[in-house]
Amino acid sequence: MKRLRWYDYVTINLFWLGLNIRNTALTSIFMPYLVTLFAPDAIKNTALGAMRSAGLVIAMLVQPAAGILSDRSTSRFGRRRPYILVGVLFDCLFLAAIALSWNYWALLIAVLLLQFSSNISHGPLQGLIPDLVPEDQRGRASAVKAIFELAPVILVGLTIAKLVGAGQLDLAIFVTALSLLVVMLITVIFVKETPLRERPNTPFWPPMLRVLGMLGGLLAGGLAGLMGGGLVGGLAGLVTRIFTDQATALAVGIGVGGAVAMIIAVLVGVWAGCLGTLGKDARKQASFVWWIANRLMFLAAVTSLQGSVFYFVMYAFKLSAEAAASLSGTLTTVIGIFILLTALASGWLSDRLGRKRLVIISGIVAAVGNVVLLITIWVPQLAIVYVAGSIIGLATGLFMTANWALGTDLVPAGEAGRYLGISNLAGAGAGIVGSGIGGLVADAINHYYMGLGYFAIFAAYAVLFALSSVALIWVRESGHSPVVQPGQTS
Repeated sequence: MKRLRWYDYVTINLFWLGLNIRNTALTSIFMPYLVTLFAPDAIKNTALGAMRSAGLVIAMLVQPAAGILSDRSTSRFGRRRPYILVGVLFDCLFLAAIALSWNYWALLIAVLLLQFSSNISHGPLQGLIPDLVPEDQRGRASAVKAIFELAPVILVGLTIAKLVGAGQLDLAIFVTALSLLVVMLITVIFVKETPLRERPNTPFWPPMLRVLGMLGGLLAGGLAGLMGGGLVGGLAGLVTRIFTDQATALAVGIGVGGAVAMIIAVLVGVWAGCLGTLGKDARKQASFVWWIANRLMFLAAVTSLQGSVFYFVMYAFKLSAEAAASLSGTLTTVIGIFILLTALASGWLSDRLGRKRLVIISGIVAAVGNVVLLITIWVPQLAIVYVAGSIIGLATGLFMTANWALGTDLVPAGEAGRYLGISNLAGAGAGIVGSGIGGLVADAINHYYMGLGYFAIFAAYAVLFALSSVALIWVRESGHSPVVQPGQTS
């Protein structure tokens, strides 16, 4: 494996920049903006949540499948780059389909196709660092990768969101596609892969069956959440009805039930998914399972805020969809700056405070930020929104680095690939739990008291942030025994 020069760190990781520009623009700007145009106001949160959930199910299946297929590729152009090339070409086609969408169903089909194509490139992309970077240079390569993953939050807010805010959606989509094409061409031209001479005996179906086990766990968690949340919400509504009118009782019941549904969906989904993929090892590695629960709770809250803030600022500040896109972009930029700054500092902080303690702090700080955001329901001031966004951004930056580092400490020696692959439970499940359930709750409560639905889901997200820290009570940083290799002593 050749030693990397300074510019190799850039070329190997540059596609992460385009990939995350596309993802941020799609989930934070394009989808909420277009759903606003196509879906009735009464169900727009539900419509957006359903679209995000369906897309994440596709991502959860396609991303590992493409990665496994690229592992087995003997193409003379390399294992990863052909998938990146094909994925981006189809991305551009489906981005154009999004621009040409004429109703919600056309938009849904275009978004789902884009999720399919984007994960054709995303899965194989994850193999570039292991393939091409010597072990003693992977820390620096991963740091560059992290910068390219975080910078798009700022870039999209400064560019693409402003274009949509100016009524230039087509140009915004064109800029997104162009950025993908540019970084793809640089990757394909300048990244040098050595083709495999023989196809490895890497099985396809065992890892895919593990993915199906994770998906089954998430679906079981969602079903259990809806049932448990419905029961608790119904009881809360009945008790509230004793003291107030029927509409208020229904709103309280839906809000409480929605929060409980999210919590149950996370806990059942994580344990069912881990049992389905790890079997009896899940109980032996309980610290790792609780780490997944911590990760899913935090990500469910923070990623769901991305879409719901768009509709919240429309309501709170009486904005048009274009003005909401522009304001959301500004807020995204503020959050992104704090994420980037604290992510860069979190390595230094984790060495001094400890990774687990830093992750606990990040959950508490994010909950505080969400509580500040709740104030704007009653006192709609932009300054308060920016303060809340800054606090949440600070917490997210701390979390993103420290949480992953904690997870790598918890996996059994020699089985990092098997265990960390299960982290997709948190990545995909976050949007399904947060947006899928949250959208239903917001629209249902807004039907009775407009605006109160956003209060309910923001409060639920604050609870998820706080509980993400509570979940770490069951995480022991030395929660597994090292695997002893032949010829070694423990």
